[in-house]
Amino acid sequence: MSFDTTAANREAARFEDRDELWLFGYGSLIYKAGFDYIDRKPATITGWQRRFWQGSHDHRGTPEAPGRVATLVEAPGKVCTGMAYRITPAVFGHLDHREKNGYLRFSTEMTFADGSHDEGLVYIATAENEAWLGEAPIDAIARQIAVSHGPSGPNRDYLLNLADALRKLEADDAHVFAIEARLREIEAEHGR
Repeated sequence: MSFDTTAANREAARFEDRDELWLFGYGSLIYKAGFDYIDRKPATITGWQRRFWQGSHDHRGTPEAPGRVATLVEAPGKVCTGMAYRITPAVFGHLDHREKNGYLRFSTEMTFADGSHDEGLVYIATAENEAWLGEAPIDAIARQIAVSHGPSGPNRDYLLNLADALRKLEADDAHVFAIEARLREIEAEHGR
């Protein structure tokens, strides 16, 4: 079964007509860019919230034992804090590959600390993609993250790095912090 959305993103060609644009990162893109960018600054988007409902078969898990990573789900009135990067379309190849496990390019309005706004790009994995795991209790998500490991390393590192990055941004994310707290309890129970 293929989860690869690379071709769909290339066919959509969203934003490829621009010389520069903003990219909104809300997961590992906050703390690990891995691509060249022109500028970087904290930003928020409205109407979305971060959830660990997407499976990771290629980075933080395997097809047989997927990890869980962040995606965005619609949530009217909610604000999601992340990191915006000013990029050129030259990095789309890297981004499309990095986000290939079910994520598609969407347009979003971003707000920066100075109150200015700009339209940009965000990768979102929706419930229609094959890697979608969906909602689950915090305990179940934390337990899955505790045992998942993929080519990019342990799933726990993704979660802990994201929680740390959100604290540095002074972002309040009850979902992420609840999973982090439960993961630490599970690890303490097992002497890790």
